[in-house]
Amino acid sequence: MQLAPLYPVLYRVLNPLFPACLWAGQSTHPVVALTFDDGPHPDYTPPLLDVLERYQVTASFFVLGQRVDRYPDLTQQIYQRGHWLGLHGYRHEGFPWLSAQALRQSLTDTQRAIAHACGLEPTVVHQQVRDVRPPNGLFTPKTLSDLERWHYRPVMWSVVPEDWLEPGVDVVLDRVLQQVQNGSHIVLHDGYYGGRDVAATVERLIPALVARNFRFVTIDDLWQQMAIAS
Repeated sequence: MQLAPLYPVLYRVLNPLFPACLWAGQSTHPVVALTFDDGPHPDYTPPLLDVLERYQVTASFFVLGQRVDRYPDLTQQIYQRGHWLGLHGYRHEGFPWLSAQALRQSLTDTQRAIAHACGLEPTVVHQQVRDVRPPNGLFTPKTLSDLERWHYRPVMWSVVPEDWLEPGVDVVLDRVLQQVQNGSHIVLHDGYYGGRDVAATVERLIPALVARNFRFVTIDDLWQQMAIAS
């Protein structure tokens, strides 16, 4: 079932209701954040990284801990190329259906996997890798309360082209370009669903956004913008 037309509406409704989440950056800044969920993937992540490097774009990757454990070298490449790492849970499980203990363990296990893959101290990763995007964008007020209590930062989205259904590069590109504006936070996927087209999509998307005078920033940059604005 395609919900692509509904995501802009959901963004406008949910953004003011849950201000503790990062939905987008400031509308006064001509920047966008490219973000990627569900990876790393051995077939889809490497060509995506090559495209980003060719255009000298820094992006944000919300990784699954299970995939990090399976492909530590790919995770290390993401980190070594300067991209921002966030947490998508250890497995692709809806947060509202996990107990608080299970959710916290899922995030801790993902941090542990990142620390091992990237050769970093676990305490450093626990302090620095704190951005969490719930799988499928599903959360409850309790989810947000728990994340805040554990000192994580909840991250959502403003542009969702539903690439995981693989509608084709042209469709994904058109959806993004119709919705993008200053501060947009764009969600794409480099995992099993949607990853097949992600490198080709980004290969065309970056020049199109540059032509509109956008600069590329990370999720951390968007948080910093919001902190300054407040």
